[in-house]
Amino acid sequence: MNLSIRKAVKEDCPTILYLIKELAMFERLSDHVTCQLEDLKSALFDREEAKVILAEIDQAVVGFALYHYNFSTFLGKKGLYMEDIFVIEPFRKHGVGKAMFMKLLEISKEENCGRMEWSVLDWNSPALSFYLRQGAKPMSDWTVYRIEN
Repeated sequence: MNLSIRKAVKEDCPTILYLIKELAMFERLSDHVTCQLEDLKSALFDREEAKVILAEIDQAVVGFALYHYNFSTFLGKKGLYMEDIFVIEPFRKHGVGKAMFMKLLEISKEENCGRMEWSVLDWNSPALSFYLRQGAKPMSDWTVYRIEN
């Protein structure tokens, strides 16, 4: 198994959209995906609103992580926000997710980010366990709120 992590390019957008739909199925949120291919291309590569890394095994894409930046007023620095990380079923528990996670940590350090943050679904116990093993701490004093536009 030859695992590599690389930055996505515009030509990867159909694959990224496929992986987003697979993630939505895993999270039981398929009916929430409204993103179209052109939306993704524009957001990621024209406006550069977010970035994607891809995990490949023997040159076949098996996972992705999408991230963007936020800002901490207390730290006075940007932070890396991991929006999504996903590995397709046959390649889970082989270190693919960990390799992408570690790459994002590396990127956050290289870019002098004050921290890396993300959200996890409460029922996703494998992910929760993984993050705790990496030294992550849950933010129990905070509640996520959202308003849909």
